[in-house]
Amino acid sequence: MKTILFIVLFILQFSLYSQEIYKKSTFLMGSDFEFTVVATNESEAEKGFAIAIEEVKRIEELISSWKPNSQTSLINSNAGIKAVKVDYELFDLIIRSQALSNITDGAFDITYASMDKIWGFSSQMKKLPSKRAIEASVSKVGSQKIIINHEDTSIFLPEEGMKIGFGAIGKGYAADMVEVLLIEEGFSSGIINASGDMNVWGSKPDGEPWMVAIKNPLSKEKAFALFPILYRSVVTSGDYEKFQEID
Repeated sequence: MKTILFIVLFILQFSLYSQEIYKKSTFLMGSDFEFTVVATNESEAEKGFAIAIEEVKRIEELISSWKPNSQTSLINSNAGIKAVKVDYELFDLIIRSQALSNITDGAFDITYASMDKIWGFSSQMKKLPSKRAIEASVSKVGSQKIIINHEDTSIFLPEEGMKIGFGAIGKGYAADMVEVLLIEEGFSSGIINASGDMNVWGSKPDGEPWMVAIKNPLSKEKAFALFPILYRSVVTSGDYEKFQEID
């Protein structure tokens, strides 16, 4: 009995240490994505990466407000005109986003997208928008205005010029969905880094926890903090990546 137990433990230990860490970086949803998986070989890892990339692309086709044929763009283009029937996945994400807006007293709001034309944090923005433009854009904001029809899973933005956007939740949602798929495919450990939205599960091949570094806003090449993370998500946000100084 002891001999059998020793053999089983030896096989498990050998299997654990025969696995390696594989990484793949790519550009998706207008952002940098990095996928990390623990696998026995490169071929197995590439299979996981392919699954991850296809899933992010699928979600982008659903929620992107930049792709004219996405369901989100159809909702926006029909604002003030008619309701748009959408897939249940998008319908559920909008309901969840509306709930988040309620519990944060509007601090989180997917209808902020109506302001995107006047605020552009890039080199093209040379002056502040006028007070009239600001007031006009803010008047369209308010996720409580979204009309949700549970019977046919349709969404209606009642005011012309209203828009929804998933910039604050889309990448995190994609990371969640990719993690679920990879676990289902047998990847017991990995990281999805969606430009600061990170999902972590399992541990390193040696059993040690993954370590997450937080950039120093004043010196992006250095880490402000380093901490272990296990089966958790962490999200960072700051004004040092995209910003514009005027006068």
